[in-house]
Amino acid sequence: MPAGLIRPHDYYLSKLRELSLAMRERILSQLRGAAAGEMAAVAAKRDGDTIYRIDEKGEAVLLEFCEAWGREGAFVLIAEGIEGGGQRVFPRGAKEEDAEFRMIVNPVDGTRGIMYDKRSAWILAGVAPNLGRATCLADMEAAMQTELPTTRQPVSDVLWAARGQGARAERHDLAAGLVKPLALAPSQARTVRHGFAMLAKFFVGGKEALARLEEELFEEALGPPEDGNPLVFDDQYISTGGQLYELMTGHDRFCADLRPLAHAAAGLSGAQARLCCHPYDLAAELIAREAGVIVTDAAGGPLRAPLNVTADVCWIGYANEHIRQELGPVLGRLLRERGWVGSGGASDGSDKRDGAGGSEV
Repeated sequence: MPAGLIRPHDYYLSKLRELSLAMRERILSQLRGAAAGEMAAVAAKRDGDTIYRIDEKGEAVLLEFCEAWGREGAFVLIAEGIEGGGQRVFPRGAKEEDAEFRMIVNPVDGTRGIMYDKRSAWILAGVAPNLGRATCLADMEAAMQTELPTTRQPVSDVLWAARGQGARAERHDLAAGLVKPLALAPSQARTVRHGFAMLAKFFVGGKEALARLEEELFEEALGPPEDGNPLVFDDQYISTGGQLYELMTGHDRFCADLRPLAHAAAGLSGAQARLCCHPYDLAAELIAREAGVIVTDAAGGPLRAPLNVTADVCWIGYANEHIRQELGPVLGRLLRERGWVGSGGASDGSDKRDGAGGSEV
């Protein structure tokens, strides 16, 4: 197995772009021609997640593309909705150990918003060298994130990054066929006061514990508002890619998805297990880091979740170092007091690049 990507990063980014734009075209054409609610029909249940009809539109393009790409070299595809455990080797008949790279894809991240035409979803894709089943999010070397806008929105943003080369973005005017550069600029505010900052608490199951943690975090870090008006604002964007986009563009200053910790503390497992963030939801997380967003696991280290479709992942995003210093120490202490992380773990932003503090929490 290769120790790193054997082709230039631009090769993979070009392929990811071609794939993402083809998926965007197919999905948007289906959305525009669908009757209200048609794309929200349940198509299947696989690997602990619900597959809606809109998800299948992206999957069809993905598989067609991978069949063709496989003729240029063997690779492993990891994706939500792929039968047989969410993994397939291309071309057919190739061995996993002979693959050049691993590609993880979420064809539609934010399904529940876009299928009702409420809010943009995202196509997420990332490539890492094939390091076997141990390949993890920290190994990603190229990533692409492409917006699936609602039918009322004429523009779509496309973001990409290669490791160590920074992040770039464009805004596509789908009506006029124009493409313009888009600057990515995380907030440089020194505090979350009067900005958007939140814990993810999308679904029933664990919401009470997460809301209580959120209340304590901001109460301790900021103190009570002197005039009774809110100091921070909440935005529950049901899309991990969307949450990272909001951090990259300066709309949000802090976001943490700690659902696996809350569910474990509540004893929710087996048939009672609730939906959490999975590695494919973070397929393009490299872009956020290359754009300057600080992304860590619950213990303050890099994300090391394996590239599969079943691992539950916690992540924390800070717009800048000032925000991390403002909230990280308090959040870390609150998590330790609850027993959600071990006494040796820290959510104070210490960067454990030696492997400590992985995301398997």
